[in-house]
Amino acid sequence: MRVAIGSDHAGFELKNILRDELAALGDEVSDFGTDSLESCDYPDIAIPLAQGVAAGEFDFGILICSNGVGPSIVANKVHGIRAAVCHDTFSSKRAREHTNVNILCMGAWAIGRGAASEVMRAFRSAEFEGGRHERRLAKLQALDDATRRPGDAGER
Repeated sequence: MRVAIGSDHAGFELKNILRDELAALGDEVSDFGTDSLESCDYPDIAIPLAQGVAAGEFDFGILICSNGVGPSIVANKVHGIRAAVCHDTFSSKRAREHTNVNILCMGAWAIGRGAASEVMRAFRSAEFEGGRHERRLAKLQALDDATRRPGDAGER
């Protein structure tokens, strides 16, 4: 799989752990930063990562900060992105199966290393079920299309 991963300073250490774990699973992983514990702004990481996922350059993305919320808000501003904060395996698996989420967001201060690994693996292995969920996603896509303006962050 092709995976995009990124974090701000609060998620730096967890990002590195998950990046290495994904690589060990045989995935092609692109690290969007940050590259240190020095304070940085999560939109600077989340926007290009989300744009790459929306453009189809990656199968999915992972964004990490202290609680996962900021990057999820930013990513969801990019046309075609469905990002969700998940801190348990049920939510992460269901996010893919029912909502076709393409960016997993986590909070490094909200989840431990072991749980984060399990959440990531559950997300990675799940697949969109289609069926009745396609009708709901079509409504979401119609809203995304209707509210999109030229020059939005989702355009490349």
